[in-house]
Amino acid sequence: MNMFWLLLLIFCYVGTGAGVRVSTRTRPSVVNIGSIFTLNSSIGKVAKVAIEAAVDDVNSNPALLKGTKLKLAIQAEQDTNSSGFLGIVEALQLMENDTVAIVGPQQSVMAHVISHIANELQVPLLSFAATDPTLNSLQFPYFVRTTQSDIFQMSAIAEIVGYYEWRDVIAIYIDDDHGRNGIAALGDKLAEKRCKISYRAPMRPNVGRNEITNTLLKVALMESRVIILHIQANWGLEVVDVARNIGMIESGYVWIATDWLSTVLDTESALPPAARDSIQGGLTLRMHTLDSKLKRKFVSRWSNLTGRLFGLNTYGLYAYDTVWLLAHALDKFLNQGGNISFSNDPRLTRFRGGNMHFDAMSIFDGGNMLLTNILEVNLSGVSGLMKFTSDRNLVGAAYEVINVIGTGFRRIGYWSNSFGLSVEPPEKLNEQVNHSHSNQLFGVVWPGQTIEKPRGWVFSSNGRQLRVGVPVRINFREFVSKVDGSDIFHGYCIDVFNAALAILPYGVPYKFIPFGDGKINPIFTDLLYKITTGDFDAAVGDIAITTNRTKMVDFTQPYIETGLVVVAPIQKRNSSAWAFLRPFTPMMWCVTGLFFLAVGVVFWILECRTNDDFCGPPRKQCVTILWFSFLTLFTAHREKIESSLGRFMLLIWLFVVLILNSSYIASLTSILIVEQLSYSVKGIESLITSNDRIGYQRGSSTENYLVDELNIHKSRLVPLDSEEEFEKALNDGPKKGGVAAIVEKRAHMELFLSSRCEFGIVGQEFTKTGWGFAFPRESPLAIDMSTAILKLSESGELQKIHDKWLARKACSLEEAKQDIDRLPLNSFWGLFLLCGSACVVALLLYLVQMVHQYMRLSGRGSQSCLSFVKEFLSFVKEKENRVHKSEAKRKRKSQKKAKPRDNEGRRYQMEES
Repeated sequence: MNMFWLLLLIFCYVGTGAGVRVSTRTRPSVVNIGSIFTLNSSIGKVAKVAIEAAVDDVNSNPALLKGTKLKLAIQAEQDTNSSGFLGIVEALQLMENDTVAIVGPQQSVMAHVISHIANELQVPLLSFAATDPTLNSLQFPYFVRTTQSDIFQMSAIAEIVGYYEWRDVIAIYIDDDHGRNGIAALGDKLAEKRCKISYRAPMRPNVGRNEITNTLLKVALMESRVIILHIQANWGLEVVDVARNIGMIESGYVWIATDWLSTVLDTESALPPAARDSIQGGLTLRMHTLDSKLKRKFVSRWSNLTGRLFGLNTYGLYAYDTVWLLAHALDKFLNQGGNISFSNDPRLTRFRGGNMHFDAMSIFDGGNMLLTNILEVNLSGVSGLMKFTSDRNLVGAAYEVINVIGTGFRRIGYWSNSFGLSVEPPEKLNEQVNHSHSNQLFGVVWPGQTIEKPRGWVFSSNGRQLRVGVPVRINFREFVSKVDGSDIFHGYCIDVFNAALAILPYGVPYKFIPFGDGKINPIFTDLLYKITTGDFDAAVGDIAITTNRTKMVDFTQPYIETGLVVVAPIQKRNSSAWAFLRPFTPMMWCVTGLFFLAVGVVFWILECRTNDDFCGPPRKQCVTILWFSFLTLFTAHREKIESSLGRFMLLIWLFVVLILNSSYIASLTSILIVEQLSYSVKGIESLITSNDRIGYQRGSSTENYLVDELNIHKSRLVPLDSEEEFEKALNDGPKKGGVAAIVEKRAHMELFLSSRCEFGIVGQEFTKTGWGFAFPRESPLAIDMSTAILKLSESGELQKIHDKWLARKACSLEEAKQDIDRLPLNSFWGLFLLCGSACVVALLLYLVQMVHQYMRLSGRGSQSCLSFVKEFLSFVKEKENRVHKSEAKRKRKSQKKAKPRDNEGRRYQMEES
């Protein structure tokens, strides 16, 4: 409202006391419309001809307004540098004539100001050239843009930048509403493509050549070489001319001009040679209009309208269609019974009298109704379909992408809000099922007459080397190490960095700068902070990519993946002498033994009546029962099974024995092997729940992870530097001031374990992450290096570098495995003792049996020990059958001797009797 009162004060000097004017005719003979533009601009002079031609065409069409004629009042500025103040005066002058709508204004700055007047007086503004996106806001309900908004033009530029894989651009613009708001929209659209405006170079309106030169010299010192020029046409050619003079229109630069350049090219038939040279290789946009019969007809009569003084640009097409759109809306307005009537604002009646005629300001009573009709128009014009979306933009936003070459230009593609970039016009793509030509552009001739796509950036300072910070490690020097007495570094990380730089399409001068005192490992967070302060331009080393670190710097693609592991001492246990009994519980042993006996009895019952093998004396039958059932555990039984029930029972029993045997072997194997090695901790979970101290590598990100993520108290953490400290802390253990385990990156720990077989990794790897090279935020070099690392990985070169530095013969892995595979005697001495005892008992029983048998057969009493031993050994050597024969012979002899004695005794008894 403050703006409105200010405008009223201005109106007091230019207005007249017109009073209240009311027209009650339903079909007036004349309807007043106005137009505001800058006459000597490329847009204004074309718009004047197009608007006048449209008014004539509408008035000559009796079917449209049915006798009502449009009366056009033009307020044209002669100077493009005129202030907005004069535009306000011109707008107020139009309101004196009962104007129902204004075609214009041309400039966005003026549209912002005049829209306040339009809101109060309810007079629609139909602008064919004010492209500022913020004019669509709810603040300006009576502003209607009848051309494309800059929001679409900036979307097209952002997609072009993303298509050519540039990440940073520089924006040069006039610092007014049109320039600021357009570049703000560009920044938003670039952010959607993960790009950004790295430097903004605003210039004041009415800028001079000296100021342009100073601005461009600052731009030349920036890293980015992609320049977006969003400016008015009268200053745009001046800017590119200065850029050519200071060497900025050459190979390596990219110039993308908004549609002001295409407007100049379309309008001006002959540009000066210097201007042509200044825009060579540049890209610009042109609003795409549908090739229709109406358009071709209008283009063909254009030379007659202008006398071939200047060409037709797209703003002229939209200016022509704006008049037709307004005419259709007025026709509908009148058909609905709308009256062209005006009334005074009752709020201004208190200002009556005096020399300041505030009460002369009149409000268009049908303004809101006419505005609604305007927004509902659906018209096919010379520019295409004139129809508004819900957000009051024209449908079918599309642009042509133009490359300036030689004395002309070439269309290299299209951009549309529906299909993005393409080499086919959007109306053709709309007819296709699969859009095979989308997201494409034809080749471009860039500044410097080169067809090779510019890189889009350079190093900001001339001749300065890239300062690369490298941590000076005191352990794990296979990754990064400094050659004593020199500034040379080598190691796995250094080789990967050098290899990636070598395949970049451009040279990068650099030097390594050591970071750290060489006594303790440096803190990597401090190293990365040096990049944010500008002390380093990059950092190379075994630097893990973490969330907190990505907030400070940008990392490349990881060149190695690794995670945290837990390393603890290996404790070797002595196996129990009776370990072979552990696979089965005591109850299992008892039940198994009883089943062996029971099954033997069952087989005896089933076979004893029909099978001779199960017959015989009771002693033999008992032995057969035990022998048959237990023998099935190891080998085939000797006795044959003849009955069908016995065979069925044997099949079931052999299956049971198979399961028991296999289970016993598997369980015993696992017990004897696994019990040899054990760890004091079971993994990260047991470390968290315990109170033992945990070691980590000083300077790494492990400390933050253990404290912040796992909530381990910092007092439990022990920073360690060298590998010797790792070893000593693990050997001492928590009871002697050491640590229970070390938590660190797998890559580090694999090197540590390669020569230390008494330690091992416990549990699974966790927190998978990677190492990358660090660069400043939004650095384009980080993107190029990421691409180079991917190429190294795909070519196999990255694996070769890994094998060179990190592929070790891990003694810990091989020797520990061999130690595990070799079972010690301690696990089996109980079994051997049992077997040996059985052997001794069996031999003793056999010896007693043999001595008893010898004594019984020999029948000799006292004799020398030597002779006894000799004869006994000879007896032992004799076969069992021979011994049995000798014993039988002896029995027969003794029986023969006994018979005569018996006969003699009988005779003696008989004689006595």
